[in-house]
Amino acid sequence: MKEQTLAVQRMQDYVEEHLEDPLTLAELAGVSLFSPWHAYRLFRQYTGLTPAEYIRRFRLSRSAVQLKAGNRRVADVAFGLGFGSVDGYQRAFFREFGCNPGEYSKTRVPIPLFIPYGVKFKELRKEQSEMKEVQSVFVQLMRKPERGVIIKRGVYAEDYFPYCEEVGCDVWGILMSMDSLCGEPVCLWLPEKYKKPGTSTYVQGVEVEPGYQEAVPEGFDTITLPAAEYLAFQGEPFEEEAYCEAISAVQHAISRYDPAVIGYEWDDENPRIQLEPRGERGYIELRAVKRRIIDEQKGR
Repeated sequence: MKEQTLAVQRMQDYVEEHLEDPLTLAELAGVSLFSPWHAYRLFRQYTGLTPAEYIRRFRLSRSAVQLKAGNRRVADVAFGLGFGSVDGYQRAFFREFGCNPGEYSKTRVPIPLFIPYGVKFKELRKEQSEMKEVQSVFVQLMRKPERGVIIKRGVYAEDYFPYCEEVGCDVWGILMSMDSLCGEPVCLWLPEKYKKPGTSTYVQGVEVEPGYQEAVPEGFDTITLPAAEYLAFQGEPFEEEAYCEAISAVQHAISRYDPAVIGYEWDDENPRIQLEPRGERGYIELRAVKRRIIDEQKGR
């Protein structure tokens, strides 16, 4: 991996670790191991934002997450994240999200949260790596109730990276601002019956109660999924740099798994579900199953 990429990643990591502290370009330059001028140029080149813009957007989105969690005063959130005044914070929040923080804390309308994607992952995607078997994959049978899913469709995408290229990575920020039945957004591989002509198999969305009546972001659709059983496959925790190998290893385990051993078969009428790859919990993917029907007359 290029030293410039690692330098910018170190700055991003430092910002995340010290988001509630005063941050200076001199500090960022120190962790980057480049001069302040060169560190500033690299940061803007690789992230598309100046350090100040990046920190401001990150802090505003972190503040929205704290407000969404409830039981936090706007003033406490503002000062806790380093804003000099409540008025200044409210103006910045409105410019960023189109609503004031007090309104968001009460209504929780969908807003485009800033997701600080690490620049190292763009480069890791380009690097070829061999799939490594994880030591173990935990498999659990679970049942999901009937639910709606608010989704953003792509065009041709069959997987994550092409989807991001088609619709952009900001979709995840909008989904993160919404309440989800399972506690987080989901990624889905849709069966044909849930696709519209000229739209992608892979989508991102958030699970909601059936008959959801709240605001749906512009450009999003709502589908209804029936109650179904799933096998949840969870790999071991992994280093963030190894996320591609972690996904590949779990998907390889799924491809080799035969649900007949527990009396089930794959149910391709329901979507596969992917949760956000997080190193601390391992990669998780769900695949729908249904009870196996055995023809007693078969072979007679």
